[in-house]
Amino acid sequence: MRRRPLFLPVAVAVIQVMGTHMASWRQGAELSAAAVLLLLAGPAILVFRRRAPGLTAAGCAAVALGYVAAGFPAGPFAVSMAIALVLALVSGARWWAWGSAAAFAAGAAILFLLRGEPQLIGLLWLAVVLLGGELARAGRMRRVERHRAEAEQLKHQADQERLVIARDIHDVVAHSLSMINVQASVALHLAERDPDPAKLLETLANIKAGSAQSLSEVRQVLSVLRQDAPRIPSQRLEQLPELLARLTSLQTHYSAPQGEPVWVDEKVENTIYRVVQESLTNVVRHAKASRVEVAVQLTETRAQVSVADDGIGLRGALEGNGLRGLRERVQALGGTVDLGPGNLPGSTPGTCITALIPAPRASQEAS
Repeated sequence: MRRRPLFLPVAVAVIQVMGTHMASWRQGAELSAAAVLLLLAGPAILVFRRRAPGLTAAGCAAVALGYVAAGFPAGPFAVSMAIALVLALVSGARWWAWGSAAAFAAGAAILFLLRGEPQLIGLLWLAVVLLGGELARAGRMRRVERHRAEAEQLKHQADQERLVIARDIHDVVAHSLSMINVQASVALHLAERDPDPAKLLETLANIKAGSAQSLSEVRQVLSVLRQDAPRIPSQRLEQLPELLARLTSLQTHYSAPQGEPVWVDEKVENTIYRVVQESLTNVVRHAKASRVEVAVQLTETRAQVSVADDGIGLRGALEGNGLRGLRERVQALGGTVDLGPGNLPGSTPGTCITALIPAPRASQEAS
């Protein structure tokens, strides 16, 4: 919308000139040219109300006091001053507004006393104007604070969404590339040492299927950026066997949950899936394992997922971005993540990642 800075001064000028003219006519007096000039001077100063609200209030107060000092007929000659005082208060120029009002009141009171005119009670309208201006200023500050809080909340939500998307992209890409790397290594080994084309074709087919699934998941995550997909990618518990099936280089075992409580929603399932996915990625990339076991348990009070392998163990390794992102996912639901030895029967210590996610009611009672 285009601003019309002259609309207010023109409207005030019409009110002051026409209103004072009618008031003087009723009083049996006439407006002189000097009176009209003063009635127009105040509205003219209002043109600068946005650039210098404090000086505008002072200028309008000086013009109004000059009108009183000249002894011109009474009327709505101080409308421009009242508006300037309110605008100065709302814009934050409080000292200018209160000082200008005090100067006008003092000057007008002295003039009325010297003339013996009983019009001091008429100065009470200044207090009403200043009080209205202070109330308008307080309301403006509340609106500004509310808008600032809303903007911070929107920024926080946007930051959280970007963090979720970043974690999803990391989990999908890291896992997919690790699986493709393993399958490609198997294919290379077969091509060099095993002339059986059937095994080589099977490995290449696994690479093709795994890459196709990975591309689908990456597109699903990136579609969130176009806002044409749900904010939570739909990775469900029934997809875990398919995820494990891609690990053709490892012996895998999956203990599926017995039933699914009502509180386990899509967000919880997606978090469990990502925990398993990131854990399997670390097994493939770092564990040098031959066997991995995944177990998911769901009760009315909590969800537990554990991924154990028979690899070389942690050996003092520091947590990378994947594990940090995994912890952030689980902690966002009020849960915890623990790392320890795998303790698979008849194996080396290995590594076990265990994530616990409490049910919402259980989480509230614990807090």
